[in-house]
Amino acid sequence: SKENPASDTTAENLAYIIYTSGSTGIPKGVLVPHSNVVRLFAATESWYNFNEQDVWTLFHSYAFDFSVWEIWGALLYGGRLAIVPYSVSRSPQDFYSLLCKERVTVLNQTPSAFYQLIKTEESAGIGEDLSLRLVIFGGEALDLQSLKPWFDRHGDRHPQLVNMYGITETTVHVTYRPLTAADLSKNASLIGRSIPDLQVYLLDRNSQPVPIGIPGEIYVGGAGVARGYLNQPELTAQRFIPNPFNDILKARLYKSGDLARYLPNGDIEYLGRIDHQVKVRGFRIELGEIEAALGQHPDVAQAVVVVREDVPGDKRLVAYIVANSAAQNKHSILIH
Repeated sequence: SKENPASDTTAENLAYIIYTSGSTGIPKGVLVPHSNVVRLFAATESWYNFNEQDVWTLFHSYAFDFSVWEIWGALLYGGRLAIVPYSVSRSPQDFYSLLCKERVTVLNQTPSAFYQLIKTEESAGIGEDLSLRLVIFGGEALDLQSLKPWFDRHGDRHPQLVNMYGITETTVHVTYRPLTAADLSKNASLIGRSIPDLQVYLLDRNSQPVPIGIPGEIYVGGAGVARGYLNQPELTAQRFIPNPFNDILKARLYKSGDLARYLPNGDIEYLGRIDHQVKVRGFRIELGEIEAALGQHPDVAQAVVVVREDVPGDKRLVAYIVANSAAQNKHSILIH
């Protein structure tokens, strides 16, 4: 026959299953259909203007959902995908050379990997030129101050740096925040606003929206919500819940376990995992909220808060900080 074989495949067929770790220690297989991936690029197209001239890198393992963005981004727009050998991905110097040689235009990186790239460019006196037009961050919290050497050398317009918060269960990316040099003065992990076809709700323990500035758990609804977990119906029911804010039949929210708050300008500030919540002397305390408050001090580069119990029954909070190199007055940090 000269006819193409009939196909019963639809956009709701599974595109992939990616496993994520959980508090139980048992990996969870997240079921994501083709429609979720296609709409991700359609919803962000006006921001990025991906095209056939773009060169992407496949830097991440296909077991990490950042690779979904890398692979389909190149395929959907007719671009070129440069496969990064594992050994090169572990060598910032070799990876920098690959970016220059392949004339990569779209780079997707975790912040920690990009920090190593910044140091490589700083220290090596590299003469090769980058062709980047976009650097997109995801996978972990971004320390804005660490981008200063990059902005000092490249400015903040070309390439454009973008921070995107995402969850495997909501198909790679959830929010979008373009970054500028002005953001270096902000001691916060800014993740911006939701992708247009998603809804982000910050809710309290009673599933009610929190006021601006008050921490709440991130719940995500909309077209990117995954089908659920493979062969785990009870866990699926716990984490993928009916959406009380949407009248559409069977609309669902994904309960992320992440803590954030809305800022007055509409941006979302990421505060960490909600399971950093502790109880000390009868009071429930969000460690992420305290870390965020410490981070607002101009002399604090990084802060971590933990619970110590040196004497049984006597819990206390201990803060560990990394001061900025220019910090002059350590006493002011203690007062803060």
